[in-house]
Amino acid sequence: QVQLVESGGGSVQGGGSLRLSCAASVDTYRWYCLAWFRQAPGKEREVVASFSSDGSPTYADSVKGRFTISTDNAKKISLQMNSLKPEDTAMYYCAAAPIVWYKCTDYTYWGQGTQVTVSS
Repeated sequence: QVQLVESGGGSVQGGGSLRLSCAASVDTYRWYCLAWFRQAPGKEREVVASFSSDGSPTYADSVKGRFTISTDNAKKISLQMNSLKPEDTAMYYCAAAPIVWYKCTDYTYWGQGTQVTVSS
C-alpha cells in the first residue's frame, strides 16, 4: 500500500500561482502511476494531470499551458499551477494507480486533499 499526503494549497487571486506537492510513503517509480485530481462543490471529480506508466505527462484541456506536473524524486510529485482562474477552485487530490504489465490500473490510493481557492 501507499499513503499520499498533499500540501501547498491555499487562497490566491486570479492570475496568481500555487505549487502543490504530494509525498508518497513508498518509492513510486516503476510501481505506481501518479496523478492530480480535483473536485469542486457540486461537480464530479476530474483528472487534472497525470503520469502514464512510461512517465509521460498528460493534462486536462482546461489546464494545458497553465499547469505542470513534475517528479521531484521517487517519493514526491508536484503540480505547478500558474495563471490561476476562479474556476480552478477545488479540492485537489493526489492519487496512485498500481502499474501492472507496464500499464496504469485503477487509482486505488488517495490523499486527503488540499484546498485551492482562487478569487476574482
